[in-house]
Amino acid sequence: MSDSTEVLEAVRKLLPALRDRAQQAEDDRKIPAETIAELQEAGFFALLQPKRYGGHEADPVEFYTAVKLIASACGSTGWVASILGVHPWHLALFPQQAQEDVWGEDPNTRISSSYAPMGKATVVDGGYRLSGKWSFSSGCDHASWVFVGGPALDDDGKMVDFCTYLLPLGDYTVNDVWDTVGLRGTGSNDIVVDDVFVPSHRALSFMAMSKTQCPGHEINTAPLYRLPWGTVHPSTITAPIIGMAQGAYDAHVEHQAKRVRAAYAGEQAKDDPFAKVRIAEAASEIDAAWLQLSTNIAEELALLQAGEEVPMSLRLKARRDQVRGTARAISAVDRLFENSGGRALQAGTPIQRFWRDAHAGRVHAANDAERAYTMFGSGEFGIPVKDSMV
Repeated sequence: MSDSTEVLEAVRKLLPALRDRAQQAEDDRKIPAETIAELQEAGFFALLQPKRYGGHEADPVEFYTAVKLIASACGSTGWVASILGVHPWHLALFPQQAQEDVWGEDPNTRISSSYAPMGKATVVDGGYRLSGKWSFSSGCDHASWVFVGGPALDDDGKMVDFCTYLLPLGDYTVNDVWDTVGLRGTGSNDIVVDDVFVPSHRALSFMAMSKTQCPGHEINTAPLYRLPWGTVHPSTITAPIIGMAQGAYDAHVEHQAKRVRAAYAGEQAKDDPFAKVRIAEAASEIDAAWLQLSTNIAEELALLQAGEEVPMSLRLKARRDQVRGTARAISAVDRLFENSGGRALQAGTPIQRFWRDAHAGRVHAANDAERAYTMFGSGEFGIPVKDSMV
């Protein structure tokens, strides 16, 4: 068996425990420490990490498969696992010195993120001076470094670049503000930075990522690291939502098999033909969402493995199907939830938790469907698309 196959088997064995801790994660507003430790022990966080730093350099579809499995047990855990798990891929694009800074002493070091431009940096000798407050850094309680996004300004305040900046704990503080109706267990708190120096090797231009021409490619030559940012990052958001839909589906089928509908003279829900139709519709939506997401990623990787580039047409298609995958998953969850009856509303039941978690994940910027569809349409008309999220 390959290392990644062993990781997937280990993840599957963790699912019952993750289901049991789902309410604890929600109550604590963060993932339990034992869950993070078990995922670390399983090798999950190393799936996309370079082999030179103890990682697996796995097929990304295997990574997203693991994410989907985790999210099917606990939505918040799947969300955090996906985000923390993709950051080794991102760090692999940085200059080697940045990778040494993080992994040199401990290859198990984890990184959280908040990529939205909620702060700004000024170019200075040897690097940048960075300040700002970034929201929604999922899993930051389980990380000792952070990625934050923002413009780079010259002395006149003119934007000269847009970068991801890498900072160690100590250069930033975490404000505990996360209290939400969905994804409550993700601990997606605020990151605060007050006039900190960031050396140039800990900054990576979004333009370089968009062109797939990053300094990390000099040492991390596997095709995995040539995948477009606009495919990898948005898929990191959609994969757990598809997993949440699968979790809701499994919980719904189990619930309906036992449910007796008192309003219909004791009819068993499993004998209701309309309930069967809704289940079939939801199952098809979930399968379609996953099939498109995984097929596009596999096609991109196959091209890179053959020494070819990923054409813009495929990049746009991957974004189109990624946002569509989220929409399909949400549609499935809604269909299941509306057919689950009043008892599904009770606090602590998995169906209502998956419903809330999936809708919370839907509002992430990567799921801006109209933006992705417009980019795809522009591409079809031969209009140049200039966007870092493709």
